[in-house]
Amino acid sequence: MSDLPSFSKTSSKDELENGTLFAPKFDADGLIPAVTTDATSGELLMHAWMNEEALARTIESGEAWYWSRSRNELWHKGATSGQIQTVIEIRTDCDQDTVWLKVEPQGNGGCCHVGYRSCFYRVSPVGQSGGPAQLITDQEKL
Repeated sequence: MSDLPSFSKTSSKDELENGTLFAPKFDADGLIPAVTTDATSGELLMHAWMNEEALARTIESGEAWYWSRSRNELWHKGATSGQIQTVIEIRTDCDQDTVWLKVEPQGNGGCCHVGYRSCFYRVSPVGQSGGPAQLITDQEKL
């Protein structure tokens, strides 16, 4: 990771929240949540995790990289599926403990490993009482 971008460390809350240094706060496991949306439509596509290397590779390459907690490995989104995510913008929240990627999905335009455009393809009922809640699929597989 020697040629990859590095991130600032700051202990000042004011600098973290109001300064211009990109100082992402990784959790105790070295991860930061990454929310990914379509840069054009704003549609929520997925949530994943990044470690420092994944975030640095994303910045350097302009394509999304994540950390797979289930496989315990770095993951270049679309390397096997063709669903590369070209990064248009990266934002961080006020205390820099979450990142937001705005991407242009490539391939078939999807991102979900089970075949949907978005990983958020099911809807949970709100205001329901009694009995188990049933999820409703509101997208077609690509």
